[in-house]
Amino acid sequence: MPGQSPDMESDGLRRELSLVQAVALNMIDMIGIGPFVVLPLVIGIMGGPQHIVAWVAGALLALVDGCIWAEFGAAMPRAGGSYVFLRESYGERWGRMVSFLFIWQTMIQAPLVVASGAIGFAQYLSYLVPLNGVTRRAASGALVIVLTFILYRKISTIGKITVALWITVLGTVAWFIFGGLSHFDPALAFSFPAGAWDFKWAFWAVLGQATVKTMYSYLGYYNVCHLGGEIRSPEKNIPRAIFISILGIAVIYLAMQYAVIGVIPWRVAKESPFIVSTLIEHLYGHAAATFATVLVLWIAFASLFAVMLGYSRIPYAAALDGNFFAVMGRLHPTKGFPHVSLLWLGGTAFVFSLLFRLSDVISAILAMRILVQFIGGAAGLLLLHRRIGQGPFPFRMWFYPLPALVAMVLWASILASTGWRFAASGLGLTLLGAIVYLALHGLPRAAGAERP
Repeated sequence: MPGQSPDMESDGLRRELSLVQAVALNMIDMIGIGPFVVLPLVIGIMGGPQHIVAWVAGALLALVDGCIWAEFGAAMPRAGGSYVFLRESYGERWGRMVSFLFIWQTMIQAPLVVASGAIGFAQYLSYLVPLNGVTRRAASGALVIVLTFILYRKISTIGKITVALWITVLGTVAWFIFGGLSHFDPALAFSFPAGAWDFKWAFWAVLGQATVKTMYSYLGYYNVCHLGGEIRSPEKNIPRAIFISILGIAVIYLAMQYAVIGVIPWRVAKESPFIVSTLIEHLYGHAAATFATVLVLWIAFASLFAVMLGYSRIPYAAALDGNFFAVMGRLHPTKGFPHVSLLWLGGTAFVFSLLFRLSDVISAILAMRILVQFIGGAAGLLLLHRRIGQGPFPFRMWFYPLPALVAMVLWASILASTGWRFAASGLGLTLLGAIVYLALHGLPRAAGAERP
């Protein structure tokens, strides 16, 4: 609960991740395959270079939402992130139910996140090796298996691996950006079609649809919260890692947009399934494009590494709390990490990577998470402040409670922009989870009552 010493070991895990390692985990989680597969989609939705507005909108939403995560993460630095935050903020009566709903939707959306990265990996791999539908799915599934094997080790080793991955990711993206901006043509970058800035209802509708895609690329700034029990000096390092990651990634993404549309006409860029490969081939030839594609695959690999590491801690935290299958709470007897939870995540993601298409997965991921994890988290923070007042919050958001209120409104608009089919599926999944919880535990009891 808030006020627990942030320097002590938490839930059997050791605090061995530094600020640099925490930032590295966040950034490689965020950058992943997302911007490389989403960039053409966003241009197509917005219908021109004005697509940059969707990337700015995504950065602003990430910043205001990051304020919520920074408060929670500094106050409750424990494994599980949102699970712990929701349980504590909604109190004794409703906290276990809301945190159960988070685990309920995580059982589906976490493997979908991993699967989406693996599917995007296979998409870019097909630039190098001809793949049909079957072999592309096999490649995505094989990647999940390899990542699970690599993550099956102690956290101190993983921290060192993460920094090495982070450095190569930043170097790779810097090359892409430098190559594009050094050949930048303003006539291409600012060739807006007629009506591009016609701020009528239709503009805001397509902006919402485009921001659904850009937010998929920004997600991950809270990954450090899932590893809260393994971060050194979390009351300082968790907020720092969140904001450094968001600002750094926002700069990278905005520069990347102009590196592409300043070289490749936007009407061509929106049709390319391998936009980075197309850019480098245009600038330096096919051999360089082949090398660039290998680097994109490396980035996708590094991102999924961080994603699987963070998500594997969530069922573990719930199991320790008695709110999920007890087997998920087991630590490896010699390496000290939640190995059963990791194996569950890898196995489910493997199956999903064989079944689904990337375009649908992106919208489904957001629709499933928004109501409980994001809107629920923002509302929970307001409730927590109301219940304990100023309380022991090592970090306080600026202009409280404005960022939390803005975040709830923006997330609600993003949920609506996923489309009625995905929004309804997200709401339906939450309702089904509530029914399951009530069937297992009955109505939430008042504070002080005996728990079921």
